[in-house]
Amino acid sequence: MLGSVLWLGGEFAFVVFNEADRVGLLEPANHDRLVAIVDVSMALTPLLLLGMQRILNGPLRVHAPKSDRPFDTIDAQTPKVLVAGMGRFGQVVARLLTARHVPFVALEHNPDTMEDLRRFGSQLYYGDPTRPELLRAADADRIKVFVIAVDDPETNIKTVRLIRRLYPNATVLARARNRQHAWKLMDLGAEPFREVFASSLELGERVLTSLGLGEALAQDHVKRFRQHDEDLLRCQHLVYDDDAKVIQTSRDARADLMNLFEADVKADVEVEPASTTQDR
Repeated sequence: MLGSVLWLGGEFAFVVFNEADRVGLLEPANHDRLVAIVDVSMALTPLLLLGMQRILNGPLRVHAPKSDRPFDTIDAQTPKVLVAGMGRFGQVVARLLTARHVPFVALEHNPDTMEDLRRFGSQLYYGDPTRPELLRAADADRIKVFVIAVDDPETNIKTVRLIRRLYPNATVLARARNRQHAWKLMDLGAEPFREVFASSLELGERVLTSLGLGEALAQDHVKRFRQHDEDLLRCQHLVYDDDAKVIQTSRDARADLMNLFEADVKADVEVEPASTTQDR
């Protein structure tokens, strides 16, 4: 593809031709011919790219690899949970369900991931969760909880939208890439779980204890922060299409959180002298 367009002329050729004409290196007739040739080559560029694209039978944009493999036939018996997406997120959920002997159906659309997981004995099926017939084959009308752990946000949203339309009474728990993704999931009535939020809080708690803060106090701070951020997420969901209001709510919430933590510190300082006096 690259080689097919290297010979084409560009705007820089006009600069060279004009300079050569100005100093007398090109005759006017030759100058006009060269300019016309470059004009034609530039005009043909889009058509040439389309032609080469068809010849090579591949789009310019890189897509995820597709497989001609047919979808698996699902024969799971009375599953209670359906896990869509068995990447690094969905695998943890599936392992927990397996340990608790909770019957579930796991769907994965990436054939490479399928083979890797099946080597370790994982029970899952190859299929696209955005296809209604596959959900019906999985007895989705009997599913109590849908876990949407698909990595791609667009496919994630599409899957949630389909499940909400076909099974409006089911519980839908969905992986969210970020706050914006979480708000869109909330629009569809799904409960979002931000993929790095919990682990970040766990690490933050470890930082606090490493700096000498008591374990109980560190856990309390993390618990307060988590509740505060989840409340903020729900508050911003009401105005997330208004950037100015989202920014303002973030500022207000940050100030509230700082005041809350400062009040905790003040209370701890007041309690400590009282305890010392009592000991005497």
